[in-house]
Amino acid sequence: MQITYEQLMQQLKKKEYHPVYLLHGEEPFFIDEVVRHFEEEVLEPHERSFNLTVVYGKDTDHRQVRDAATRYPMMAPRQVVIVKEAQEMRDLGELLPYVQKPVPTTLLVLAHKHKKLKMNTKLGKALAAHAVVMESKPLYENQVPGWISSWIKSQGLDITAESTQLLAEYLGTDLSRIANELGKLALNLEKGTRIAPEHIEAHIGISREFNVFELQRALAHGDTERLGRIVAHFVANPGKHPPIMVIATLYNFFSKLYMFHFLRQRPEKEVLQAMGLRSGWFLKDYKAAVRRFPPARVEQIIHLLRTYDMKAKGVDFGGGPNADAELLRELMWHICEPATTKMA
Repeated sequence: MQITYEQLMQQLKKKEYHPVYLLHGEEPFFIDEVVRHFEEEVLEPHERSFNLTVVYGKDTDHRQVRDAATRYPMMAPRQVVIVKEAQEMRDLGELLPYVQKPVPTTLLVLAHKHKKLKMNTKLGKALAAHAVVMESKPLYENQVPGWISSWIKSQGLDITAESTQLLAEYLGTDLSRIANELGKLALNLEKGTRIAPEHIEAHIGISREFNVFELQRALAHGDTERLGRIVAHFVANPGKHPPIMVIATLYNFFSKLYMFHFLRQRPEKEVLQAMGLRSGWFLKDYKAAVRRFPPARVEQIIHLLRTYDMKAKGVDFGGGPNADAELLRELMWHICEPATTKMA
């Protein structure tokens, strides 16, 4: 039975259990969360000593797993057997007979991280027929803000759209890292708090004034004084603001701006869907930028960003090596110069 992470967690919270679970896929966060639930929530504390078995694929084989799974629980209605890093288990396929006929009082959890199990194998087909299968897929970049907002609300907090975007821009798509940083907010803020940029700066360390989000806003509104201050801060703190990250974020912004030029007469809902944005709040900077950067100029800037991305990664175009600080200053100058100026 194929199931999503959300569906599986709902089942587990209702104590609806199945004998065999396969957790597999490229995103380790969801797998780790489900495994944690099996370790900490399925059995009562006094039941775990005799009824919770955790092994690692690299250090075990199918016989040990089968022997553990075929035991009967002691003074408990069920036992839990977890195989972590199941992708490292050399003879995982030998569990086929057990999967086809599992012990009903055992919950066998196969945590197959970082890659999918091949479901066209005999074991894969048996798991699809007899087990609960959750594929853990990485989130797309445009799904991360929504996930952050949902996680925050699950902790009894609220968050502004600006703060959501700020976190998404800086924390990337690594959900384990994001959850770790969000945990700092949940730990330090009272329930019901609406998270604003000042909370993020205080507890996570991302500056509410000097960040890529504010950089693109300064570009969009033509605020050269503010832009200069932000760039100076980035240059002084290259570890926190590496040019590669800044360039990637600006590339995303100007790519969407190019789309917006051809979408802005359409209904807002259609525009948001096409651009991968969550609400009209995120359109404000694009509406400002569209007046400053016509389509031809946006095309030039996108080409420019590709060029500087390669420079930042060490590809030289004949001008000699560029220090990170000078590279960023030079890039900002070219973006802000008139469209008629010759490109680098």
